Amino acid sequence: MKTIHRLVLKSYLGPMILTFFIVMFVLMMNFVWRYIDDLVGKGLSAGIIIELMSYAMVNMIPMGLPLAMLLAAIMTMGNLGENYELLAMKSAGMSLPKIMKPLIYLVTVVAIGSFFVINNLVPYANKKMYSTMYDIKRQQQTIEFQDGLFFNGIKDMSIRVGHQSPETGLLSDVLLYDNQAANGNMTTTIADSGYIRLSDDKLFLLVTLFHGERYEQTRNSQWYSKSSFNHYTFDQYKSSFPVEGFSMERSDADNFNNSTTKNIRELQHEIDSLEVQVNSATTRSYEPLLKEQLFSKDPTVMILPDSLVVDRSGFRLIDAIDSIALLGIRDKDKLWDQARTHAKSSRNMFSFDESQAKDALNKLYRSKVEWHRKISLPVSIMIFFLIGAPLGAIIRKGGLGMPIVISVIFFVFYYIISISGEKMAKEGSWEAIYGMWISTIILTPIAIYLTYKATNDSGLLDVDWYVGKWKKLTERLRTIVRKKQNT
Repeated sequence: MKTIHRLVLKSYLGPMILTFFIVMFVLMMNFVWRYIDDLVGKGLSAGIIIELMSYAMVNMIPMGLPLAMLLAAIMTMGNLGENYELLAMKSAGMSLPKIMKPLIYLVTVVAIGSFFVINNLVPYANKKMYSTMYDIKRQQQTIEFQDGLFFNGIKDMSIRVGHQSPETGLLSDVLLYDNQAANGNMTTTIADSGYIRLSDDKLFLLVTLFHGERYEQTRNSQWYSKSSFNHYTFDQYKSSFPVEGFSMERSDADNFNNSTTKNIRELQHEIDSLEVQVNSATTRSYEPLLKEQLFSKDPTVMILPDSLVVDRSGFRLIDAIDSIALLGIRDKDKLWDQARTHAKSSRNMFSFDESQAKDALNKLYRSKVEWHRKISLPVSIMIFFLIGAPLGAIIRKGGLGMPIVISVIFFVFYYIISISGEKMAKEGSWEAIYGMWISTIILTPIAIYLTYKATNDSGLLDVDWYVGKWKKLTERLRTIVRKKQNT
């Protein structure tokens, strides 16, 4: 490797790693902001939170990597141009493509690696993230008492405290309704003070009360003949109650399968199966509905031989239609009721197959979108680099100021187009290949144009260049106007 190429490669690696972690941090903050309500108050351990964040970070790589490559390319080439290093390389006879040669190799390796990440690592991370989020949402919040309010987070139990000391956790004026007994009896406990907390494994509620009374009332099926009411006082009362939902119960991640949790081979298998299912359900639903139920005697829908155009009474179809006009009002109304009932029964008969076809069609659209997403990511990384590197060579500004502004503008433009195309593809308005590749199709000419301009040292962002072009255009228009006036 040449020394100059080593210099360019070293100048790019630092900003690439830095911008990647900055972008991932911003995206992670967005994830935390979206799911903060589901994470707070559950008593989650640091290991669970770190695990969830790791899965979410892997899931964000397809979005963060193209933006990081764009920002790093603009910063690197902008720094080289601002420090006149790029000018020195060009003065030595090196063209811009030759200067970018080691970076192109590096970005190609990153793009190929990104395919394996989105094809293998991201589906696994999505599956684990969905199962972890489900377990977190299913887990109940920790016990938090509010002064004077009932806590009903435990099944068949209600607890009210007058005040809880924030320093010691001591509860005062405790009222506890317990209806967990298997025989249906309800126990009411009143105490001056005490402690109520979850066990370390969060499977039991540990209750320690001081100076109180207990009332037990018979509420089983024999309350009307053998009812009883027991009452006793205590100085200290200790008990434990089994509780559910407070511990972290892990679900099987394989139960959370959708298009985002499959690799490209599994998606292709699913697409082939869904296409067969959609065609079968559609044929099974609409064709019999049209040809056998609603238009069974209409030769324009299904061409019938002459022998089938005659009904059981021996009348031809045209004769039966003409005879309707001769019927009385009651007969017409009766005939209309029969036709309407027949249409409703036909609709009910095939509505189930129709819903199956629609569901399979939605799954088919989403599977195709995910299939093309895995292919389009490596290409988008190359496109963003080919936009950022020439653009940085043109603007010749390094740092995090101008590069961030330009990168955000391009990425927002790319993101809006991608989201719009993906939405159209998922709805079936567009083919998946058009919806997922439209952003690449639009940005590719921009990348080629910027590369051409940077190679030829164009003043693309030079204000004086645009002023000169404007003056030439206005002068030409004035000359044309004068010639027309003279003629």
